[in-house]
Amino acid sequence: MNKTIFITGASSGIGKAAAKLFAAKGWNVIATMRKPENETELNLLDNVKLLPLDVTNVQQIQDITQETLALGPVDVVFNNAGYSLLGPLEATADEQLVRQMETNFLGVVRVTQAFIPAFRARKAGLFITTSSSAGLMAFPVSSMYDASKWALEGWSESLSFELRQFGIGIKNIEPGLVATEIGDKGVIVSHPEYEELANKFFAAISDPNSVVSTSEQIAEVVYEAATDGTDTLRYVCGEDAKAWYAQRLAVGDEAFRKGIDQLIAG
Repeated sequence: MNKTIFITGASSGIGKAAAKLFAAKGWNVIATMRKPENETELNLLDNVKLLPLDVTNVQQIQDITQETLALGPVDVVFNNAGYSLLGPLEATADEQLVRQMETNFLGVVRVTQAFIPAFRARKAGLFITTSSSAGLMAFPVSSMYDASKWALEGWSESLSFELRQFGIGIKNIEPGLVATEIGDKGVIVSHPEYEELANKFFAAISDPNSVVSTSEQIAEVVYEAATDGTDTLRYVCGEDAKAWYAQRLAVGDEAFRKGIDQLIAG
């Protein structure tokens, strides 16, 4: 019997790449997105079913979870929906703060919570979440995005202890920069007092010589996480993320922070 994966945020980027990859590997794919009627690729694949889901809509999460489980058991839930809110905190409106956490953090929490009873009853199941290297180390002018990812890290680690007794796994994918539409869908706020800092940081991470992962490369890591049979919590992926994280572990938190200061001072 073919396995089934449920994916949020499957309209573009890592979510769409993962949907294509798992479908190609013979999995049944439940691909969710806010407007499935606009999808023009995944709807052509025989073993992909499109469903509408806005992860900030609590009732819709409950409804789509039940609709999905009525189709048959789900083996993996891939929490991928999210976007980036970048810019200085002082320039960020309250509704923007709330939406960032509602989407990137609480959306993941609520989708996971909805599927736990079914997984617990089967004594099996795996939750995979698109976190970020920004959940392992913080960067300038991205405090709320980083906060949403750091929240996912602590939540996932704690939940892994809770659910292990029921045979349920928790795994996080930690990419660095990805050539995906998330950058186009992101929100950037600005403030003249922070413009120099923001420009220096964005220039530093936009270095044309830096190695940027593709959505397809990250999807391969998601597939590895889904099938490797380990209880590994974090999958740091992308050459940039691996290098940054290795440096942080090697030099320690304070020295790493000084390195970031030097990066944006140059």
